[in-house]
Amino acid sequence: MEKMGISGRIAKAFIKSKLTPLMVLASLLLGIFAVAITPREEEPQIVVPMIDVMVAYPGASAREVEERVTLPMEKFLWEIKGVEYIYSIVRPGMNLTIVRFYVGENMEDSIVNLYNKLMANFDKIPPGVTQPLVKPKSIDDVPILTLTLWDAQNRYSGYELRRVAAELADALKKDQNVSEFSIIGGQKRQVVINLDQSRLKAYHTSSLQIIQALQQANFVLPSGTFPAANREFTVETGGFLTDMEDVASVVVGIYNDKPVYLRDVAHLTDGPEEPANYVFMGLGPAAGEKGLIQAPAQFEAVTIAVSKKKGANASTVAHEALKKVEALKGNLLP
Repeated sequence: MEKMGISGRIAKAFIKSKLTPLMVLASLLLGIFAVAITPREEEPQIVVPMIDVMVAYPGASAREVEERVTLPMEKFLWEIKGVEYIYSIVRPGMNLTIVRFYVGENMEDSIVNLYNKLMANFDKIPPGVTQPLVKPKSIDDVPILTLTLWDAQNRYSGYELRRVAAELADALKKDQNVSEFSIIGGQKRQVVINLDQSRLKAYHTSSLQIIQALQQANFVLPSGTFPAANREFTVETGGFLTDMEDVASVVVGIYNDKPVYLRDVAHLTDGPEEPANYVFMGLGPAAGEKGLIQAPAQFEAVTIAVSKKKGANASTVAHEALKKVEALKGNLLP
């Protein structure tokens, strides 16, 4: 009989052992369990620290911002360990510097090192420059789900669709695994104030007074606390302006011992702002196969982009979001 080697003896032991079927079954169960609990994502869970540094320099031209802010800041940012690339975008009065670290660098350490470097060298930045705003970015900021709202009957404008999208986004944000969302398209609501110069002169009021009055009226300040019934209540003074009537009722001055309201010196309108971007839903000739309008057409739309928290299962988050959207149809969604 031929003598078996070590691999042959191991194989023979497993073939004759009664524990082999149990071990195979356990391996299958562990594999199924691993597939079930492993987060599934379109993007791999890799660490690529990327940090945006925004600095404002009011009144400066783009060249002044570049020479007095961007270039000096880039020089000492290159001193940080682990930095791979630095990109800068310069505009009049504004600088955006994007710092990208090597793959695998610790995100928290990178943020702390960058912030410490900025604060240690802030005296090298000229007077008038605002304190840097540091915003870290990661692979989890990539949206895992986008929802586009549009009306095939063309009954709702982009302004109305955005208001619906804002309420829908608030409902989706209640999921603890949703990190953030962004709304693209449509117009935000705003109150436009058109000052009447003749009325301003008649009431001895200036535009600067109106700006200061609006800032003071749209402000909430904690004023203390008081205990009652084994509970502590917070007292706040002031309030926020919520509609056009609140804005129109702001007192902007005193004339002949009488209050001058904003509505006395200005014309106010409540409606959509000037659009900053546009989103359209386009339909081609094959739209009729899906029960949509058969003729080619474009409709104003609004898109919601949803991102998940780090470590959350992208498939689960997207599935739960779609379930919530279905539940809101006929209630929040027309």
